[in-house]
Amino acid sequence: GVEQVGLERQLGVGEQDRQLRRGQALAGVEPVVHLGAAREELQLAVELAARGDGHGRGLGQNGAFDYAKQGWTAEQILAHYYDGATLGTLPESKIAVRLQGRDDKTLDVYSDVGASVAGQALGPGEAAHLTPTPGGANVTITSGCNGAVVWEGTTDNPWVDPVDAGSGRPVEEHLMFCDDNRGYRGALGVALEGNAFRTVNFLDIEDYLLGVVPLEMQPGWADQGAAEALRAQAVAARSYSASEERYAYAQTCDTTACQMYGGSDVEDDRTSDAVRTTAGAVLMDGGEILHAEYSASSDRDGMAEDALAEAPPIVPGVEASPEDFPQLTLDEDTAAPVIELP
Repeated sequence: GVEQVGLERQLGVGEQDRQLRRGQALAGVEPVVHLGAAREELQLAVELAARGDGHGRGLGQNGAFDYAKQGWTAEQILAHYYDGATLGTLPESKIAVRLQGRDDKTLDVYSDVGASVAGQALGPGEAAHLTPTPGGANVTITSGCNGAVVWEGTTDNPWVDPVDAGSGRPVEEHLMFCDDNRGYRGALGVALEGNAFRTVNFLDIEDYLLGVVPLEMQPGWADQGAAEALRAQAVAARSYSASEERYAYAQTCDTTACQMYGGSDVEDDRTSDAVRTTAGAVLMDGGEILHAEYSASSDRDGMAEDALAEAPPIVPGVEASPEDFPQLTLDEDTAAPVIELP
């Protein structure tokens, strides 16, 4: 079976974060309205319209581009593709990501400003080398990636932590791999899957999305009048990842088998803006986070998305005023969100 190595000790996180890291859905997230300053009081009614020539499930990226260029908002694009979905807010959450290109490798990382591992502080430029074991990891600290050994030992907490575990940290604090200098936000650790080595990135889900959206949708679309497509993509990607449940040691992975993720080196200001302006927003269905699949396109009717994007939005109520939509209030006794239908 799959063996989980020392995740309970990771960064001292609470039970909710541990559950999310193990891939358990946050079914307790209440549907609340989040996206768009002009529509903060809005809960979307949804009409499914699959377009494009892909698998026909969820958002079609090429179609989203076309619709955004026609002036559709991210809310309208999401409503167009996800039947019956509502918008909710995800609490601050962590996510564990299997870095599949690192399978069967030891973990060899450093940071320009230092880090910590196994209770030991790494100086700037010192490197940590971890080999997973059934109880944690064997650890070696060296001067530089290939220099003299500074410290050796074992640990039951097989993670290299940055100097500050908070989100949105500057690039000089990111951990980098010795072999290619690729940077990653958050912590990097090791696990065993049977006898196979696995490398895991544990970080804030919003930081994670900064490295997802630019690989799943072209940042340059913002320069072509389709920034709202990027915002819709950010919400879909957040929903997809928050509802993932892949492994005992990681919630998701970094390839097309899950969602593409490239660490902090691939971040782009245009897609980062899409993530930050939709922070926490997820799609929900039946009180649970929707596993919001998407693809390059999703045409099941044989019609070109470019032509369909010429038409007006077919989202019910697009021209209506906010009072025509369900309103968000708070229960006086429990302070829980309550949706009141008009």
